Amino acid sequence: MSGKDLIARSRRLGADPRNTNYAGGNTSAKGTAVDPVTGTPVDLLWVKGSGGDLGTLTEAGLAVLRLDRLRALTAVYSGVDREDEMVALFDYCLHGRGGAAPSIDTAMHGLVDAEHVDHLHPDAGIALATAADGEALTKECFGDRVVWVPWRRPGFQLGLDIAAIKEAYPQAIGCILGGHGITAWGSTSDECEQRSLEIIRTAQAFIDERGRSEPFGPITTEPLPEADRRDRAATLAPIIRGLASTDRPQVGHFTDDPAVLDFLSRAKHPLLAALGTSCPDHFLRTKVRPMVLDLPPTAPLDEVVTRLRELHAEYRVEYAAYYERHADPDSPPMRGADPAIVLVPGVGLFSFGRDKQTARVAAEFYVNAINVMRGAEAISSYQPIAESEKFRIEYWALEEAKLARMPKPKPLATRVAFVTGGGSGIGKAIALRLAAEGACVVIADRDAEAAAQVAASLGPDVALAVTVDVTDEQLVRTALRQASVAFGGVDLVVNNAGLSISKSLLDTTLADWDVQHDVMARGSFLVAREAARIMIEQGMGGDLVYIASKNSVFAGPNNVAYGAAKADQAHQVRLLAAELGSFGIRVNGVNPDGVVRGSGIFASGWGAQRAAVYGVPEEKLGEFYAQRTLLKREVLPEHVANAVFVLASAELSHTTGLHVPVDAGVAAAFLR
Repeated sequence: MSGKDLIARSRRLGADPRNTNYAGGNTSAKGTAVDPVTGTPVDLLWVKGSGGDLGTLTEAGLAVLRLDRLRALTAVYSGVDREDEMVALFDYCLHGRGGAAPSIDTAMHGLVDAEHVDHLHPDAGIALATAADGEALTKECFGDRVVWVPWRRPGFQLGLDIAAIKEAYPQAIGCILGGHGITAWGSTSDECEQRSLEIIRTAQAFIDERGRSEPFGPITTEPLPEADRRDRAATLAPIIRGLASTDRPQVGHFTDDPAVLDFLSRAKHPLLAALGTSCPDHFLRTKVRPMVLDLPPTAPLDEVVTRLRELHAEYRVEYAAYYERHADPDSPPMRGADPAIVLVPGVGLFSFGRDKQTARVAAEFYVNAINVMRGAEAISSYQPIAESEKFRIEYWALEEAKLARMPKPKPLATRVAFVTGGGSGIGKAIALRLAAEGACVVIADRDAEAAAQVAASLGPDVALAVTVDVTDEQLVRTALRQASVAFGGVDLVVNNAGLSISKSLLDTTLADWDVQHDVMARGSFLVAREAARIMIEQGMGGDLVYIASKNSVFAGPNNVAYGAAKADQAHQVRLLAAELGSFGIRVNGVNPDGVVRGSGIFASGWGAQRAAVYGVPEEKLGEFYAQRTLLKREVLPEHVANAVFVLASAELSHTTGLHVPVDAGVAAAFLR
């Protein structure tokens, strides 16, 4: 046996969401290798480590342990009250260097007498596991081929329980873990995988054949039409995100998956949602229960907003009471009382997390929970594990230690940036820098292909491409509402879109004047206005950063239209800083100069025009600009991006109305 065989099996199982959820479950294999120290054979266990995902598992995601040492832990195990201490001892069973940290489920894999073990969280299996009469239904579904295991928190004792069942029921291929999931085993990797799939498919067929057709009850609320649904979601997202960020800032995600819309249209959804999720992987990401709006989707918006605020206040009180009911002196502090999942009938599901992936995965887990509830209600009634058991896992010391091991958040984590002209040049450099510092970034550009390429280079959980002409009021509004649906709102706007036409006063046409003022003065105003609306609704503050120019304060020849438009932008910074400060919104600007390399403006003809004005070859223009500066350094797009990052960072949290020159030193453009 080798880790590569296990990885292949794991990826096949993890690739199908019917088998397990993201980062849920674990797989293992036992085999023999040569001990490099003694040169003798040694029995080993390869098992997916803590925090990994089966569908994307790599060799680095496996923990490798000495099987003899792992099984020897049974001799020092002193009972369920001390089982958490066993996890630290797993480290003393490790073989070799590197690899992942052993997970809490390691005992299940090492103690079961089978060469291969799969532990998975399939919706169909959890439906049986959370049915009120799950034990009887498991017997009816599988006979003696699959054995029921009563709920027990994952750990060393559960591993012992399953090992005892495997020994007591030699005909069994696996078990249903009450409230939790499934475990299967086999003598070969293929046999184990096929048995896992057999349990999942048999459970699903049992539900399909035996279950009620409308387990969630009759339809009481029809979903809004798609266009209206998305419009309402865009309006509500910043408001809900602001509420969900009361304790700490969160990134949002929205889904109107058909399973969600159907669940929220049915009579039983308020009762079932209140019961919360059951599988530990579910509620660790979705919290003990969601917040559910109790108004129809056609209710007036002001009534909806008022009710959301009331429900949020009630949720926080109830969550704090949940914590107080179950916490003991050794419990970790309460991590926050805001909901991770907010359900809006007729519209969809809003989820929140420390980044986009966490928020998206939380939504996926709640869809899994809906599927579980549907299956359990179809064949019985949904009965998740007790609230006290949920608390024991949510505030488990081992879970707290796992959270403590997570890397420190990047400076712009949880921030959502909207960068105009982000498909190329300075805008692209800004977008890449903000993303590298932890922000989610909306790449807004008139060139759809360029925006899409930048977004694709960052990935869907980091970036979104939107096509927008900043001179069009409706397109600007639509683009920012797309950002709200994708990430929950907007925190940082960079007004970077621009162009330049270099002509003398007498040669400047009205069209030359209008296009530059439309894009830079009008466009910045439109973007700032629509973004400010979102930021004010969120109540989380925010940043507006204008990419102005040295030419906003420096008077040069053959530049009247561009210079005047940039001066307009520069004064917008001052005006909006004065107006928006009471909302915690900072407004600052950057004044670059001579950004030739990588600049879309210079590539589109401005470079040739300025080179002609200064009497230098166009390819030498960057060097020319550098030599006229005090520092004799060429300015690149990355230098402008650096300034934007600093302005948006916590280091300048008390700065607004500032213009930062990024021109390598042009004395005539010093601000006074």
